[in-house]
Amino acid sequence: MTAVQRSVAARWTGGMRAEVDAGGFPLVADEPEAFGGTGSGPQPTELLLASIASCFTLAVAHSAAKRGVALTDLRVEVTGSYDGPRFTAFRIVVHTDVAPGAELDAVIAAARRVCYVTRTLAEPPDIDVVVG
Repeated sequence: MTAVQRSVAARWTGGMRAEVDAGGFPLVADEPEAFGGTGSGPQPTELLLASIASCFTLAVAHSAAKRGVALTDLRVEVTGSYDGPRFTAFRIVVHTDVAPGAELDAVIAAARRVCYVTRTLAEPPDIDVVVG
């Protein structure tokens, strides 16, 4: 399978703030005022947590639909253990109206297989930094 390239671009707008073009959608990343930012957007680490939460939410919804499991309520909370230079762990909590048991376990197992973000974090890719 040929790898598909996906890109986003960020532009520094001063202080500790960046504006990001993500697929034509504007995002802002900023640090709190206490860390030199303006507090006008989520921190990059919060955007990482948001990527995990949104991807896993969609993976659960997709996996449930494929298995004919009806969802009327689904929320996913992600907490990261952050020690300063990096996250050391992530905890994903799935809240749904589907009763715990084998059916939900199968949906979660399938979601773990199809969530690209958590799969990427579980087996991190090489990171190549170049000057353009």
